[in-house]
Formats: sequence, structure tokens, C-alpha cells
Amino acid sequence: CTDRHQRVLSGELLPYCPVAKICFSFRKALFYFFYLFKSGINNGFCIPSHLVVISQAKVCGITNESETVKRLRLAITNKDFTFKAGQWVDFFIPGISVVGGFSICSSPGLLEQEGVLELAVKYTVHPPAHWIHTECALDSEVALRVGGDFFFDPQPGDSPVKLVLIAGGVGINPLFSILLHIADLHGYQEGKGNGYKMGTVKLYYSAKNTRELLFKKNILGLMNAFPGKITCHFHVTQQSSQICEELQPHVTEGRISEKDLQEHVSKDTLWYICGPPPMIESLSKLLSNIGVPRNCVFFEKWW
Repeated sequence: CTDRHQRVLSGELLPYCPVAKICFSFRKALFYFFYLFKSGINNGFCIPSHLVVISQAKVCGITNESETVKRLRLAITNKDFTFKAGQWVDFFIPGISVVGGFSICSSPGLLEQEGVLELAVKYTVHPPAHWIHTECALDSEVALRVGGDFFFDPQPGDSPVKLVLIAGGVGINPLFSILLHIADLHGYQEGKGNGYKMGTVKLYYSAKNTRELLFKKNILGLMNAFPGKITCHFHVTQQSSQICEELQPHVTEGRISEKDLQEHVSKDTLWYICGPPPMIESLSKLLSNIGVPRNCVFFEKWW
């Protein structure tokens, strides 16, 4: 979840009004209508429904990404439903009044090609996350609405940039989506010889231990597929067991430091950070101290 979702639920940010877009049965449509009405539509703030798409989705895959994180694959019903790499979804569950907020961890290309997207959700007692871990099953139906201004969506005519992605814990989710999108951009550029020409990408990913490093095999695969273009450093802060041989060259014990980041400072580098608020605040100050302009730093806080 992000702090933006907390503001939506508190009524500080009022939701959109896309009831006519919902393709559920009448009973399910009523559920979403009353949720949206309760959340603030009755205050008169309403963005036209054609600007927002809510889609029904069906769970078509469930795997354990780690001991505490489940990875969901969702088949999207509405062909108009799209997202940008790094964005999140509002997650509506029939019978549960609390709306979830989860960052998408798959690429836009996967949705375009296969009509599916993926979420990786850590277990908590928050009702939507708890439902995913205890009740969600194959063919469960939910609804999704995209949101968020934390994304990377370059266009073919844009100037090339380098990226540094910094993730803490499950904050890897939107950054993994961005990383997969970058891999798609590289693949398209190499195959077609046109499109957006991506600069190099460096991922710094910190977790308690290697068991909590999500998508690590996928990330190593991307590094092997695009050598020199995509690189990654894993950081672990509470490792108690031996690190496996495959990961050892890429793992540092300890937090991400100023020394790690200093070498990447340049005028054509953008910085994307996602993790717990204290991490965001600490790294934002660090980047400012080493001369990174504020308008080159993008972050998403989760709680």
C-alpha cells in the first residue's frame, strides 16, 4: 500500500466516479457503487467516468514469492484497461469494504500481449492483504483501477536517460515493473532498430536477508540477458545464513551507502526510490547532499 491509498481511504483524496464502467453482475456493481458513494462521491467531486477505467479481473495464478509474499496473476476483462510501469492499482474485493492498494510488479507489455498483470502482496492483517493470503483462490473475481504518478514511460522521441532504481523490501514491486519495461524497450530496440533508446539501469535492492529478496532469479536473468545495460546490487541487513553461490557476487551485507550511489550522479540520470518512509527520507537527503537535483528524484512511499 502507498500513503496515497491511506489518504483516499480517509477521504482526503476523493475517488473517481466510474460506476458505469463496472462490468460485474448487478449485485457486484451495487457493492462498488456504495463503496464509492461512501468514500466521497456524495461531496460533489467527480472526474468523468470516461477518464478512468475499472476492470473486472479473475485470479489465474497464485505462487509463493517468499515466505511472506504471495504473487498473483490476474486476467483482465476490460480491453481498455492499461497502466504505466511503476503504477499501482486499487484492489476491490466483493464483500470487503476496505480497498487494497498494491503496486503492479509486471510490465505493461505482459498486459498487452497476454491480457494479464501481476501483484506481489506481503502478508499483513490489513483486510485486502489478509484476504489474498487466506481466502483468495484461482478464479476469484476482483476489480482493479489504476492510479499513481510514480512511473517510467518514455516515448520514442525522448532523449536517452540512465536510471538508478533503489528498493527496500516489498518496495521492489513498482521498480521491478519498471525494470521489466526497460527490458522490453531494450528488446524492441535491438529487434526493430527503432523506438526509445534506453540508457543503462542500476538496481540497488535492500532486504533483511536473501530469502526476502523478491524476484531475485528474474533479476539475475535480466542481467544475463542485457549485460552492461542492466546491473543489480543486492543488500542484506540481517543475514544469518550462508549466501548461495549464485547470489554471492551480487550481494553486499549492510545498507545502501553514499559511496554506492555517488558514482552514478550525472545530469542525465533519473532516480526512482520505493520503500518504507524512513528509507525514502534518508535517501532523499543523501541524494541532495551528493548533488542530485530534486526534479530528478521520484519516490513512492508505502506503509
